[in-house]
Amino acid sequence: MLQSLARALAQRSAGTAAWTALPALAALQSGSLASCSAWRPSSASQQPAAGLHSSSSTSHGHSSDEEGSGETISVTFKCEKDGSETTVRAPLGKSLLEVAHANDIELEGACEGSLACSTCHVIVEDESYYNRLPEPCEDELDMLDLAFGLTDTSRLGCQVIAAKDLDGLTVRLPSATRNFYVSEKGEAAAAADGARLAAAAAAAAALRGGGGGGGGG
Repeated sequence: MLQSLARALAQRSAGTAAWTALPALAALQSGSLASCSAWRPSSASQQPAAGLHSSSSTSHGHSSDEEGSGETISVTFKCEKDGSETTVRAPLGKSLLEVAHANDIELEGACEGSLACSTCHVIVEDESYYNRLPEPCEDELDMLDLAFGLTDTSRLGCQVIAAKDLDGLTVRLPSATRNFYVSEKGEAAAAADGARLAAAAAAAAALRGGGGGGGGG
């Protein structure tokens, strides 16, 4: 059996993979070969072959290469409050909230993009563009549940990032916002608003988690 094993190891060593054979032979001779760990290829053999590479996926629109490229896309903001329509050039990698502020477009963003309010709520007009966006995270969904005029294509402007496949995007800005983050009524009122926000977000999360499965009274 040892001779057969030695021949097999010689054939393997002629290939590209490096095998840790000596510990296995020693263990076999002593009768203590209890695991196959000694037969695993060395780390060098696990590297991709020359000319090949693996690439990790990046979030839609968040590529650092894109953000510094200087390229822009066309984005149109339609304001429901006054009926105005503004088309601007949005640098790749920038959020719609950043683009709006850079162009004096009225998109509030009270929490400055920290996913703690819904005041940068936008409505994507074309569903085909909406479908190109990455799925919203739980925090964004929680805030959207509190947004004024919520629709099936609603998103937070701070989470929509300019990317090449969004060139020509049009979004509507609702005529009002619900701002639980900034309060002008003093600290007590702000604390009450925060408590209501937390309760509403928790209730919305519970409804989503329940999935309507509790109907068996």
